[in-house]
Amino acid sequence: MEPTEIQEFSNQMKEAGEQGESLQSISLAISILAVLVAAITVLGHRSHTEAILMQTRAADQWNLYQAKKIRMDNLTSIVEILSLQPSINPQATAGKIEEGKAHIEKWKTDLVEEQKAAAEFERKVADAEAHADRYDLGEALLQIAVVLSSITLFTRNRSYFALGLAIGLIGLLVAASAVFIH
Repeated sequence: MEPTEIQEFSNQMKEAGEQGESLQSISLAISILAVLVAAITVLGHRSHTEAILMQTRAADQWNLYQAKKIRMDNLTSIVEILSLQPSINPQATAGKIEEGKAHIEKWKTDLVEEQKAAAEFERKVADAEAHADRYDLGEALLQIAVVLSSITLFTRNRSYFALGLAIGLIGLLVAASAVFIH
C-alpha cells in the first residue's frame, strides 16, 4: 500500500466512525419516537373505550327515562279514567287517585333528574371522543415522524431527520393537548 492510500483509508475509517455515532443517535431518537407512538396509541384506545362506555351509559339512562315516562303517562291515564268513572266505593277510588297523583309528582321530579344524568353522560361521550381524536392525530403524526427519521438511515440526509423530529414534536403537542379538553 502506498502512503497516500493508507492515509485515505485512515480518513475513510475515521468518517465511518463519526457517521456510525451520528446514526446511533438517530436510531435512538427513532426508538424514542416509537415508544411515544405506543404510549399515545394506548391512550387513544382507552379514550375510544371510555367513549363507548359512556355512550352505553347514556343510552341506558335514556331508556330509564323513557320507562319512567311511559309509567307516568299510563298512571296519568288511569287516574283520569278513575276520576271519570262512577264507583261503588268512592272513598277507595279517591285514595287510589291520590296515590296515583303522588306517584306522578314523584316521577315528574325523577324525570328531570334522569334527563340531567343522561345529558351528563352524553357530555362525557363528547369529551372522550375529543380526547380520542387528539390522541389519534398525535399518533399519526408520530408515526410519520418515525418513518421520516428512518429514511435518514438510508439516505444519510439529515433534513429527513430534522423534519421527522419537527413533526414528532407537533404530534406530541397535539396528543398532550388532549389533557386540556374538558
